[in-house]
Amino acid sequence: MKILFLSDPLENFNIQKDSTYVLMQACFKRGFKIFSAGIEDLWAEGPEAGVCGKSLSLREGLDWFELGEAQKINLKDFKIIFMRKDPPFNMKYIYATYLLELAEKTGVKIINSPRALRDANEKCFILQFPEVITRTLVSANQAELKDFLAQEKTAIFKPLDGMGGASIFKVSEGDPNLAVILELLTQEGSLPIMAQRYLPEIKNGDKRILLINGKPISHGLSRIPKMGETRGNLAAGGRGEVNELTHREYEICEKIGPRLKQMGLVFVGLDVIGDFVTEINVTSPTCVQEIEKYLHQDIAGKILDAAIGA
Repeated sequence: MKILFLSDPLENFNIQKDSTYVLMQACFKRGFKIFSAGIEDLWAEGPEAGVCGKSLSLREGLDWFELGEAQKINLKDFKIIFMRKDPPFNMKYIYATYLLELAEKTGVKIINSPRALRDANEKCFILQFPEVITRTLVSANQAELKDFLAQEKTAIFKPLDGMGGASIFKVSEGDPNLAVILELLTQEGSLPIMAQRYLPEIKNGDKRILLINGKPISHGLSRIPKMGETRGNLAAGGRGEVNELTHREYEICEKIGPRLKQMGLVFVGLDVIGDFVTEINVTSPTCVQEIEKYLHQDIAGKILDAAIGA
């Protein structure tokens, strides 16, 4: 069985934390033939889509991978393609989903579904589940965004295409930097952004919940902000703490999970603060390693099983 991973460069991986790494390990341990490429290596001619990929072997230690020579391979030759390119979700990413959709039509399993990746913006997708989100506004209009802040007193402003806590601002009423923050994020009022009610429960962590085929893993990773910080993201210096899902968190999963499965979103990460989901991560969900180590479960293997049977 041939499996392709589309990702950022392997040399940039942090193998102590990277979820794509353990997915690769799960494939390698089962004897599957793995290939690696970037989205820039995809091509199509007529209805045929392919990739200029390299075979990938794994080994222990910091020098953890070995790549073969580049090969021109038709995408229909792969059983599964893991689309694990990190955001930003830009036009390059969208073009890649068009090519992957050609492969999907031939029976290749794409994790996650290309159409679903386009339809489920990681920020805006939560708007389809109003019963489990806090007050949220998406707008490019700076006057509307300022009015939102005036009503809430404290709010979170963030771009719609970021990741890892990048360019997320906690702003309180009267902040002298408000105008420049909104000008920057909205690109002078031309680009919509998200404003959310500030949830003080963030002090207890921004909890990442992993769902496989719409069903949650029993424990999630609470990413607790460091002192003086409002972002819990591990990339922003947050501290991870694995704990069991609450009754409310299971309720959230029950609301969202069936829709994820219906759309072909096999592997998803929900971000939950307090009683509310704040983002639905579909492009390259993380935190598999941290939860695996705590539970002593092969979560990467479960994702692979779901992919094979998707």
